[in-house]
Amino acid sequence: MELVWLWIPVLGSLMLAEILWTLPIDQDQWPSSKDVELAEGYLRRFYNLNPRGRVSGRRIRSTSTLEESIREMQNFFGLRETGRLDPNTLDVMREPRCGVPDVENFSFYPEKPKWKNHTITYMIAKYTPDMKREDVDKSFGSALKMWSDAAPLRFIKVNHGKADIVFSFARRTHGDFFPFDGPRGVLAHAFQPGEGIGGDIHFDEDEKWTAGRPGYSLFAVAAHELGHSLGLAHSRDPAAIMYPNYRYHSSTQYSLSKDDVLGIQTLYGKPTRTVEPQPVPKKCDPNFSLDAAVMIENEIVFFKSRYNMLYTIMTVSVSTYLPSISSHVDAAYDIPAKGVAYIFNGRYWVVQQLKMKSHAGSIYEYGFSSRVRQVDAAVHVSEYGKTVFFIGEVYYRYDERRRRMDPGFPRLIQTDWPGIPRRVDAAFKLHGSIFLFSGAKSYQYDFKRNKVVNIIAANSWLGC
Repeated sequence: MELVWLWIPVLGSLMLAEILWTLPIDQDQWPSSKDVELAEGYLRRFYNLNPRGRVSGRRIRSTSTLEESIREMQNFFGLRETGRLDPNTLDVMREPRCGVPDVENFSFYPEKPKWKNHTITYMIAKYTPDMKREDVDKSFGSALKMWSDAAPLRFIKVNHGKADIVFSFARRTHGDFFPFDGPRGVLAHAFQPGEGIGGDIHFDEDEKWTAGRPGYSLFAVAAHELGHSLGLAHSRDPAAIMYPNYRYHSSTQYSLSKDDVLGIQTLYGKPTRTVEPQPVPKKCDPNFSLDAAVMIENEIVFFKSRYNMLYTIMTVSVSTYLPSISSHVDAAYDIPAKGVAYIFNGRYWVVQQLKMKSHAGSIYEYGFSSRVRQVDAAVHVSEYGKTVFFIGEVYYRYDERRRRMDPGFPRLIQTDWPGIPRRVDAAFKLHGSIFLFSGAKSYQYDFKRNKVVNIIAANSWLGC
């Protein structure tokens, strides 16, 4: 819960004078009065700086108090502990962030509050006009699922009555003693588990909320604030969801770190549900089909259920060769010139090498509408700088150079890809042809002549 006393007055020119004359810094690096005002507000809000000379119950000189608070903040963010308002420190202070303080225990709030009932209700009291209602619902749902996958928690949406966690959007003063500050700065804040306002999450409506980019990812911010609603405080690990500062387009905002998982499982335990192991699919079955295919490090990698088959006819778990990806793979494509592959499973993962950790992003960053939940197949055509996404009976075309969808899409597959069935399961490009998989068949497609030139069994690629 935010423990910020906003009514403490701002330090005046006396504090500024003490900073300028007592700290050993070059004149051209002196902080401006605006910088000092920013720092004072930041340290009061997030590090309990008290301008009357008291920090965490210890009475000391005001300048020493300020230096100590700066050092505490620098320590938290892994900066050099100078005790001065140097450029790096001020840059971090200017970053958009969560409104919950950093000074509590870095894993839990004091006394470790948590929900006694592991079935937790939630309600969306007010939506943002920045996004469609269904996109807001999906962003919150994905953020909730991230935590329920890591701990024995179940979230149920209610539309009336009381709810444990209430999501809402508001501007400036909004009735909880912790007013928002307009664009940038504090993006959102949340309250620890408990009665009344406990568990609730407020988002600053003065920000631009989005399911992708530009703007702030509602999913990423909601995932962070939910950690507070469940009982976690801030982490100093930059890879953690519970790191206080917003990271633009960073994959660390899309999956829990070890620190996040350890924290939530310490409070609530490990998930109780068990997943039945899937049998390795029989690749030479005449009805065998593929889920995705891609070139990685000059190897053709085929995906089926939770297993991938390399062209060397090995059958191994996806997580063996792609450590970050442990779930079903829907689609994949590679860009040889960049030496990267993109794997899709509701999100997308950027893969540079097999057996290397990959990082994730939202598929909506590509510009898909909220109706698109997954990609069936994808292939990059380097000659044109375009990536084709197959989704149901239609396809989209994405311009990798301009980083946007081409206008006029989606279009019907059967209209523009003669000889290809209505749905495509997997695709990859090799030696000037696109190979498209539908059901148990593989279609070699000459994209320059716009025609199918060969059809074979899908599992022929696996030595069958």
